[in-house]
Amino acid sequence: MIHELFAYLCVNDANAAIDFYGKAFGATESFRLTEPGGRIGHAELDFGGVTVMLADEYPEFGIRGPHAIGGTPVTIHLHVDNADAMVARALEAGASLEREVQDEFYGERGGVVRDPFGHRWNIGHSIEKLSPEEMQRRYTAMMRQD
Repeated sequence: MIHELFAYLCVNDANAAIDFYGKAFGATESFRLTEPGGRIGHAELDFGGVTVMLADEYPEFGIRGPHAIGGTPVTIHLHVDNADAMVARALEAGASLEREVQDEFYGERGGVVRDPFGHRWNIGHSIEKLSPEEMQRRYTAMMRQD
């Protein structure tokens, strides 16, 4: 039986990442485990009641962040009250814009940013409640237009 699922991010500067996630998303640090040399082996951040774990890179164990491997195949979705405001906050904190905030076919308004550590964040808020069938209908229509 699964009890919880956590995102666990690897970054090339955990101290800077903890600071960035606080400024960009309002995350607060719950705790950290730091080696005598300063490398963070584990930290937990509270993203409004949701825990995200992170650590510095450990290349000696094959643990590398997105910059070290040339990108990430993972997107983290933040469902927020106001996507426009949260994307603006993330950009002000140092993220780069990948997709401007816009209304989406699946009933959200959202945009995409990449944090300074290479992680991709899709930030959105609900603008309408849709059934899976209606989302599929809209998706099919959109894909036929391209």
